[in-house]
Amino acid sequence: MLNKIVKNADEAIADIQDGAVIMLGGFGLCGIPENCIAALVKKGTKNLTCISNNAGVDDFGIGLMLKTKQVKKMISSYVGENAEFERQLLSGELEVELIPQGTLATRCLATGYGMPAIYTPAGVGTEVANGKETRLFNGKTYLLEHAFDSDFAIVKAWKGDTHGNLIFRATSRNFNPLMAMAGKITIAEVEELVPAGELDPDMIHTPGIYVNRIFKGENYEKRIEQVTITKK
Repeated sequence: MLNKIVKNADEAIADIQDGAVIMLGGFGLCGIPENCIAALVKKGTKNLTCISNNAGVDDFGIGLMLKTKQVKKMISSYVGENAEFERQLLSGELEVELIPQGTLATRCLATGYGMPAIYTPAGVGTEVANGKETRLFNGKTYLLEHAFDSDFAIVKAWKGDTHGNLIFRATSRNFNPLMAMAGKITIAEVEELVPAGELDPDMIHTPGIYVNRIFKGENYEKRIEQVTITKK
């Protein structure tokens, strides 16, 4: 078995070069690879294409890389909580591809399964369909959407073992398992790292075969993106 353990986030992302295409797992601020993002900010890697469900907020998640202008292109389904993202988009500093959330997930899945493309009805008749091939199936129009071609996938799990097997919790399962399958190189940061054999096989969401590097993260913030309190 190859040794997949690396010391920390700095070592895990050391070979991510300028211009790389990166998938970043998470949903909102849940299950995002905080340590790896911080390491990328410190390293100063630039001209990145980031594929993520959302773009974080101004001072957290991918928002930190947007603030330092390390992101050249953002491929996402929801970006409404980031003022710096909005500013860069409107000023033409940032290239943006907005994708229906289900299409984003399925394109990730297609990549992991080795499928070159999918057909989906989502986006037909909208700007999403501009310039894309369409085809009729049983009288209904579908768009051809290509699988992603990402250099790295960076995910965050609740628990992992030394062979790279991963367990995610709750909302963090939305995109992390899909993206873990889809990177040419997959990097996993985990809250708890245990020896191989300690995880219940029935609880594993991502088998270690998909994971190339794993390390125990630290100082996770556990933020809540929108706090709503019921008035008494």
